[in-house]
Formats: sequence, C-alpha cells, structure tokens
Amino acid sequence: MSYKIVVDSCCDLPEEYRKDPRFEIVPLGLEVGDYHIMDDENFNQKEFLEKVATSDQCPKSACPSPDRYMRAYTTDAEDVYVVTLSSHLSGSYNSAILGKEIYHEELGDKNIYVADSLSAACGETQIALKAMELAESGLSFEEVIPLLETYRDKMSTYFVLDNLDTLRKNGRLSGMKAFVASTLNIKPICAGNHGDIVQRGQGVGIKKALIKMTELVVRETEHPEEKRLMISHCNCFERAMVVKDMIIAKAPFQDVIVVDTAGVASMYANDGGIVVTC
Repeated sequence: MSYKIVVDSCCDLPEEYRKDPRFEIVPLGLEVGDYHIMDDENFNQKEFLEKVATSDQCPKSACPSPDRYMRAYTTDAEDVYVVTLSSHLSGSYNSAILGKEIYHEELGDKNIYVADSLSAACGETQIALKAMELAESGLSFEEVIPLLETYRDKMSTYFVLDNLDTLRKNGRLSGMKAFVASTLNIKPICAGNHGDIVQRGQGVGIKKALIKMTELVVRETEHPEEKRLMISHCNCFERAMVVKDMIIAKAPFQDVIVVDTAGVASMYANDGGIVVTC
C-alpha cells in the first residue's frame, strides 16, 4: 500500500526526510510584533531568534487552516498518516481533524489518520518516523494505527530551556508547580504528561539542570537498546552533543538522532533549549 506522512512544522525532521516525497510539512505561521513569517523552508532561525530577543512582545504561532491540511491529504497515496503538535499547545490537531472531515465531505473516502503527538519538536519526529517504519513493514492501515498509538503513549519527552518566557506568556505552563526562576538562575526540568507540561525537577544553572535531566532519562527508560533517542536543540549543537554523550554513556540506545529546531519549536524552546525524546 502506498502511503504519505503529513506533519506540521513543529516536527523537527532530519534534513534527509524534508525532501523525501513520502513526507509533507504543513507550515504554521510565526509572528513577533510586526514581524510575520511562515515556518517553511525559508525560515531563518538566526533572524527569528534575534527578533524574539529584541522585541518586548511575546512571539506567537498560527496553526494551519483546515483547507491547507485538506490539500496535503489530496494525494495519490492510499494511506495518509498525520502527526501534529500536542493539542494542549496548539490548534494544529483540531485543524488537521477538520481538514479530514472536509476532505471526506468534498472528495469522498480515504484512509486518513490524525495523531495528536501529545508532544512537540523531536517528539513529533519520533512518531512520524515510526509511522514510516510501520507502513514500510507492509502492515495495513488498520494495523498501523493501534501500534502507532501505543508507541506514542509509551514515548517520553523531557526538556530544559534557558528561557521559559514564551511558554509562560502563552499560557502553556499551567500544569507546572511554582518555582523560583531567573533571579536565582534555577532551571526547571520539564516533561510531557499526556500532552501537558509538568516539572520533574530543577537545577541551579543550565548545566546542572541538563545533568539531572539526563539522569532522569536514563533512570526512566526501559530497554533503551530497543529505542531511538532523539534530541532537538535550539541553536546549541555542542550542548546537545554533550547531552547525547551523557545519556548514551549509561543507556545503549539503538539509534541516536540530533536535530536543530525548526520555527515553531525554536519559538517555544528559545535560544539554547534542549528537548529529549525516547
């Protein structure tokens, strides 16, 4: 069966998959004050981060329209698998669902499955790559879906950010307990919890927080030799490689992928942020 995987632009796909015809990225819009861009192949991370750093307004994103998703579903591929940013962080999932409904109303039946990643950044990527692996194995559309949902539900997402302002100002930290922030340089260690963000610990300074996060990853990951470790970083490759080395020194993951954040993930992670999924 032929297939296509549609992801929104918060998915940090490695470069080789960005040009792969089996994948299509549906872009979100980004804005910082009067600065408006699409999170597509023309996204300039350096310019965007500079705009964020110098603006007194919080950056925002705009989810794709249902029509844009519907156009992505209009393909010769028989099966379409869609992976979106957590519905707790964006309207992208709801838009993708509406696009599916419009497609069925206007163009008829088609196998379209929309997965709420309950994650972001490389968390979306993990699910998209798993969808590819399952589809390539020859499983039917009906067989892939429950396996993909089980994979998502067992996946863990952790992150440490230098700057939580975007998440806080956009109301995305409601699941976190209060903590002392910038004045004492305390960095919270965050994790996903069914699509919400919770605090799992904290460290004084980014280095100690990252060390504690790696310890959490190692402690909580069962059978790492059967799993893929993914790390998204926002403009901090060397920091990401240090995190990778700390983790794989204690947990022998089957595969490791390190990728820079695209636009939406850069907006939420901010300069220096690290996201880990496994």
